[in-house]
Amino acid sequence: WGAHHVDTAHWGMNTEYTGPVEIWGSAEFPTHGLWNVHGKFKTDAVYANGMTMSISGDYPNGIKFYGTEGWIFVTRDELVTPNDPGAPKEKPQPLVASNPKILDTVIRPNEIHLYQSEDQHGNWLECIHTRRQPTAPVEIGHRACSTCLLHHIAMKTKRKLYWDPLKERFKNDDEANGMLSRPQRAPYMFS
Repeated sequence: WGAHHVDTAHWGMNTEYTGPVEIWGSAEFPTHGLWNVHGKFKTDAVYANGMTMSISGDYPNGIKFYGTEGWIFVTRDELVTPNDPGAPKEKPQPLVASNPKILDTVIRPNEIHLYQSEDQHGNWLECIHTRRQPTAPVEIGHRACSTCLLHHIAMKTKRKLYWDPLKERFKNDDEANGMLSRPQRAPYMFS
C-alpha cells in the first residue's frame, strides 16, 4: 500500500511536492526462498518543515494524523488483504478520530479545502477531457513512490540517511545513491 498511503500523508503534511530530508529504518529480509521482499519493518522520516512520518507493518493499514487537538485515522475504503496472516482480525474503520467531535467540525470558507473527488479513475478520465490537474498529478505520484524507495533503501542500509529532495540524491552516501537505480537489461532499456 506504500504509495497509496504516502501520497495522502504527504497531502496532509503539506509535503506532496518534496520528500523527507532524513530517513532511517530496519526490516527483516529473508535469507533464502522465492522472494527477497522484507517482512517485519519499521521506518521513520523527518521533513524540512519539521513533520515526521513513521511506517510499519505493525500499524493498521491507513494513516494517522496527530494534531494539537487529537488525531484522525483514515484508510482506503476498509480494504485489507484477505490472505495476509499479519492483517488485523477486524477491518479498520475508514475514518476515526480520538474525539468524534473532530469529525463533525465544519471547514469554514477561509480555511484550507482539499481537492475533492469521489472516484480516482473517473477523475483521471475527466482530467484528460478537461486538461485540469487530477487529484494526484504526476509529480505527487513521483514523490510518493520515491519516498517509498527511500524508506526501502534505509531498511537495506540499516542507518540514517540524509536526502536532498531538490537534487534527489543522498548526501555524501555513494552506497545509498547506488541503490537509486539498477543496471538495465537489453532489450528493456531507456535513456
